[in-house]
Amino acid sequence: MEKIIVEGGRKLKGTVRVNGAKNSAVALLPASILADSTVTIEGLPNISDVHTLEAILQDIGAGIEKPSPHTIKIDPSTIVPIPLPNGKVKKLRASYYFMGAMLGKFKKAAIGLPGGCFLGPRPIDQHIKGFQALGAKVRNEKGSLYLEADELKGSRIYLDVVSVGATINIMLAAVKAKGQTIIENAAKEPEIIDVATLLTNMGAKIKGAGTDIIRIDGVDQLHGCLHTIIPDRIEAGTYAIAAAAQGEEVIIDNVIPEHLESLLAKLREAGVEIEQNDEQIIIRPGEKLLPVNIKTLVYPGFPTDLQQPITALLTKAEGTSIVTDTIYQARFKHVDELRRMNADIKVEGNTAIINGPAELEGAQVRATDLRAGAALVIAGLMAKGKTEIIGVEHIERGYENMTEKLAQLGANIRKVKMTKTEIEQMNVK
Repeated sequence: MEKIIVEGGRKLKGTVRVNGAKNSAVALLPASILADSTVTIEGLPNISDVHTLEAILQDIGAGIEKPSPHTIKIDPSTIVPIPLPNGKVKKLRASYYFMGAMLGKFKKAAIGLPGGCFLGPRPIDQHIKGFQALGAKVRNEKGSLYLEADELKGSRIYLDVVSVGATINIMLAAVKAKGQTIIENAAKEPEIIDVATLLTNMGAKIKGAGTDIIRIDGVDQLHGCLHTIIPDRIEAGTYAIAAAAQGEEVIIDNVIPEHLESLLAKLREAGVEIEQNDEQIIIRPGEKLLPVNIKTLVYPGFPTDLQQPITALLTKAEGTSIVTDTIYQARFKHVDELRRMNADIKVEGNTAIINGPAELEGAQVRATDLRAGAALVIAGLMAKGKTEIIGVEHIERGYENMTEKLAQLGANIRKVKMTKTEIEQMNVK
């Protein structure tokens, strides 16, 4: 096991390049099995969640080639619909996309209920509602979902809550169904457009991706294609927040600025100077950081995945900031760790009240989930002295080479192996 050590106080300067979107990649890989010939995906982030999905694809018989760490060729012609009740599917929540993909391709699927970061209840009832509307029978046995249909038929499906996962899963199941499927109250995230683009390149007929009504006309066959993943707006946002926290001038490259409008608006409100180009944003912190109020919402609102990183930043603001997470109420586990570093934060329900500026001090802290880990790294960059972060495996689920990228910007940060004693002490806590 490893830990990250950050010596705080160093200024960040230079250019950092963003990888392909993690939240796209974890849906694109399962989507690829719907084709009858080889699908090539470029711009793949080299992260542990992607590695897990690659292993699952191999388990079900897909041919996998990796010409480079960021390119994958998937031959789905040899896939067999074997059950995936546990094991690797328990490691990440996005494994549930195999439900829609397997159901769409084989009219049956058996998938263990997914894992990933625990952020409170994240039910998949809207996924199941969609599968049933298409004609699938669904049963839950011993922690696994079994889906089966004689035939999938297009249907009008209204999502009771806006859900990225349900929108994508229903799309995957519907692209080969008979007739037209209409998804109403669909999620609008850029990652949904990315998945729809892949499916369209494979021969699917999809209209309205990126709006709240998506229409899918089923086709009999899908073929292989070449697809390049969009840039990761959450990774870009994380580095933008780090630059606002501790930067001089940081250029973030390979970005679609429109995907970050809600974050950039809040950073400007906090006094951060931002310059936008076609595929770059340049971050220059102002004289002082002003407090802001933030409420996470579905896209195009402020993303819940950036709530934890910006909470760390706002400990530096001169005044009281209020951050409310309307998506995941349990997404405040990083607050206890920030308090160890002298942050003045109080949590009331799904709202964090942050009083600043606080002079953060280095401490031993634990990343409890992916974005909490990013928040602690940002706090470590700002803190006086040394911060040691354990739970690095969470960070590596979604950020490729984070320590190396920050070090290239001038941060004093490194990843080191933990001693046997440290691991034993960690397991006791």
